[in-house]
Amino acid sequence: MSLSSTQAKRIYSMMQFIRKTEEAIADNYSSGQMRCPTHLSIGQECVPAVLSEILTVNDLAVSTHRAHAHYLAKGGSLDAMVAEIYGKATGCSGGRGGSMHLIDESVGFMGSTAIVGNTIPIGVGLGLAKKIKSESGIAVVFLGDGAIEEGVFYESANFAALKKLPVLFVCENNLYSVYSSLKDRQPAGRKIHELAASIGLWTKQGNGNSVEEAYDVCLEAYKHVLSGLGAAFIELDTYRWREHCGPNYDNDIGYRSVAEYEQHRANDPIATFETQLIENKIISQVDCSDVVDEINHKVAQAFEKAKAAPFPDERSSYQHVYAQESV
Repeated sequence: MSLSSTQAKRIYSMMQFIRKTEEAIADNYSSGQMRCPTHLSIGQECVPAVLSEILTVNDLAVSTHRAHAHYLAKGGSLDAMVAEIYGKATGCSGGRGGSMHLIDESVGFMGSTAIVGNTIPIGVGLGLAKKIKSESGIAVVFLGDGAIEEGVFYESANFAALKKLPVLFVCENNLYSVYSSLKDRQPAGRKIHELAASIGLWTKQGNGNSVEEAYDVCLEAYKHVLSGLGAAFIELDTYRWREHCGPNYDNDIGYRSVAEYEQHRANDPIATFETQLIENKIISQVDCSDVVDEINHKVAQAFEKAKAAPFPDERSSYQHVYAQESV
C-alpha cells in the first residue's frame, strides 16, 4: 500500500464521515423540514476523501450542485452545512442557499452552485488570482461528466491551459447527467480526459472508487500543478447510488437498470478499502466500528443543533446581497 497507515486511517474515516452524514440527510429528508433540493454523493466518497489528504489550507476549491462531500473533505463545518440544509440562520450561507450553495472560506471552500458548470470559471479565476498575486497553493475545480458538455468548460479550460494557471480540474465521471447516460450524450469511444488533453491540459484517468489508485492520480496531478507546470485535468470513474436529486433510489424508472446498480454497489469504495485495511492489519473490525460510532454521534449532534437553531430574521432579508468591502 502506497499510503502510510496514518493516511489510510484518515481517508477511511473521511469516507465514513461523508457517507454517514449523507445517510442522515436521506433519513431525515422525508420529514419535510429540509426545504431545498439535495444531491447526494453516496457511493462517490473516495475521490473527495483522498483529496482531503492532499489539499492544504492554501488550496481553494469550488464545487457543483453535488457538493456535500467536497465541502466536508475540504474541512467545511458539519454543523454549518446541516443548518444550511435546514434553512437556518446558523447555516454556512445564512440559511439562504440550501444544499447546493455551500461555502466555508475559512478552510478554502469558496462555494458551490446549482447551475452545471457555473463554478468552473470561478475556479479558474481563483487560479488566475493566485498566479497574479504569487500566492501559494492551487485552485481545485470539482465537476461531473455533464459539465464537459457546457460551453463554459471549454472557454475556462482553454484559458487555464493557455496561461498555465495553478488549476486542477477534478472530473468525477459517474456516467450520468441527470437521467442521460454518457453513451447517449457522447460519440462512441470518446474519452473525457482525452478531450481535455486536446485543449492543452495535462491529464490523467483512473478508478475513482479505488483509494490507492485515486490517491496516486490525484497526488501526481496536484504536484504537477503546484510545481508551476500548468493546469491539469483528472477523470476519475465512480457511480452514484441514489437518485439524481433526492434521498431515494431510482433504478426502476428506466434510465439505468437494477443489475447495473447492483454491479456498481458491489464495488463499494468504503467496504473495499475497509477490507484492505483489515487484511493489512492497519485497522481492526472493532476499530472500524468505533470510527463509525464516533461519526454517528457527531452527525446526530449536528442534526439536533440544526433543528433547534432559529430561522433567519425577516428583517435580514436584504443582507448578504452584496459582498462586504474588504480592506
